[in-house]
Amino acid sequence: MTIPAKPAVRPADPRFSSGPTKKRPGWTTDALKDAALGRSHRAKPGKAKLKEAIDRTRAILGVPETHKIAIVPASDTGAIEMAMWSMLGARPVDIFAWESFGEEWVTDAKQLKLDAKVHTAGYGALPDLKAARLDADIIFTQNGTTSGVRVPNFAWIAAKREGITINDATSAVFAQPIDWAKCDVTTFSWQKVLGGEGAHGMLILSPRAIARLESYTPDRALPKIFRLTKKGKVDLEIFEGSTINTPSLLATEDYIDALRWAESIGGLEALFARANASTKALTDWIARTAWVESLTADPATQSNTSVCIKVVDPRVTGLDAEGQAEFAKKLASLLEKEGVALDAASYRAAPPGLRIWCGATIEASDVEALTPWMDWAFETLVSDLAR
Repeated sequence: MTIPAKPAVRPADPRFSSGPTKKRPGWTTDALKDAALGRSHRAKPGKAKLKEAIDRTRAILGVPETHKIAIVPASDTGAIEMAMWSMLGARPVDIFAWESFGEEWVTDAKQLKLDAKVHTAGYGALPDLKAARLDADIIFTQNGTTSGVRVPNFAWIAAKREGITINDATSAVFAQPIDWAKCDVTTFSWQKVLGGEGAHGMLILSPRAIARLESYTPDRALPKIFRLTKKGKVDLEIFEGSTINTPSLLATEDYIDALRWAESIGGLEALFARANASTKALTDWIARTAWVESLTADPATQSNTSVCIKVVDPRVTGLDAEGQAEFAKKLASLLEKEGVALDAASYRAAPPGLRIWCGATIEASDVEALTPWMDWAFETLVSDLAR
């Protein structure tokens, strides 16, 4: 079998990692020159930077004034666990888990000894969202970073629900709409759609979530970084830039820069459009390519950020599980060796294939340039199989 010729055009930027993701177009370290370095985060300059990050987040996302926004430690994981430890236990809980991070929240629920009903689905599918109970709290992941499946809408969440909803939106926010009337706790991290730095989480609380914090005291010890109340009332200073622990003002400046860029290109709709354009370039290629399929079973639930691809060619699917996993590993490694796609391997627990990030900082032209390289890499490796 003849080894195919390499494509003539390469992506201008090969960074397709699903987190931390590519920086915004044109980013340089000059974006950090105004960071309040060497200053206390409690001092006026540091606190002003944190407040600016909160205010710009509200403006770009259209978060209602009724909702409170805080910067919290330990990325999106910290934000989710802060909400779970502080708020859950008053009611039964419905957990919708269909990928690796959702499964982590199931583990947390067991450790917290919650009265939890777990609704699951395999990679590429959603569980039955209509199973959500009116009297239960709800935990769900809006976009499955490791499965490429997103919640298509929020109609399944009852307006007259009795419980609160916790939305892990970390790879959805800034790329997909959020119904703030249906999400009482919304969390995300800076290193996803806008390409910020890791370690910081965002916690957005609705009035219903605040009421839960002030009306329910869980029968468990709360670590300092999980404490959102003082003397039975929500600590409002946390939502004005007084963070619970010491944040990185360098990372904060980087996040502010990303928010300014988002504003400069037209705000949320422009971010949506960029993610959708990159995803379309990739899904159009999938539709015309015989050796791959989207991991997402239903096109209505196709992620527009973390697009997961499985290899379906019989020459590969005919291998045993170890052989298929090895083929997918070699596929990602060959793309990285050629410098056309970095960190493109599928999640280790997902079906063998590739995972291409298509969030708002990615250029659709780079995705288009990548697709013939994926064909080239596949044909090259299949040629090796035939020898």
